[in-house]
Amino acid sequence: MSTSPTSPVTQVGILVLDENAPGGSAVKQILDSEGWRVRIVPDTQMLLSELKTGEWSLVIADVAMTGLDGPAFITLRELASVSAADGGRVRVLYLIPELASGQYIVHLEAARLPYVLRPYHLHDFLEKVSDLLVEVKAIEGPIRQVRHEFGALRKKKKLAARSNSMFASRDSFSYTDEELAEYEKQEGEASKSRRKLASTSATPTAE
Repeated sequence: MSTSPTSPVTQVGILVLDENAPGGSAVKQILDSEGWRVRIVPDTQMLLSELKTGEWSLVIADVAMTGLDGPAFITLRELASVSAADGGRVRVLYLIPELASGQYIVHLEAARLPYVLRPYHLHDFLEKVSDLLVEVKAIEGPIRQVRHEFGALRKKKKLAARSNSMFASRDSFSYTDEELAEYEKQEGEASKSRRKLASTSATPTAE
């Protein structure tokens, strides 16, 4: 009996524009861990060339490299403005250098373009990447359990920033050292409990 061939699964493609080698490598490492295909390009000319291939669902771009009125910024803005219902398949997330945040944030928010400030928080970054990929149907749902990672603590912060999480203050997604330490402590205790339970279950009972 013959079976119909299955369609190959298309790997999610993410293009990163970043001339900062350590910064670009860190972003790539985070996204590689999700099994996605990530490519870093060092200049806007190469970025525009890659965009023509249609292989990319998300562009993560250093806004200091695209500027606010250059061809790369204008192209990305146009691509990001097409809704998924109208065939839009690309979204953009901007990286803003910490020391230059003032000159970019106002313009990006006016254009309703999502961004993260450097140095960004891992869960803030992953959540925005996840939301944008879901928006263009590149993935079916949020990656990992980003929205639930910190339980009640995260829920409280999300409620505080409910008005518009994509453009909410960075502080709404930040965690103090004490909060992170408490989370890691809880995770460690939960892990111990799981190992203990697994060990107990594996122990043979006496006849």
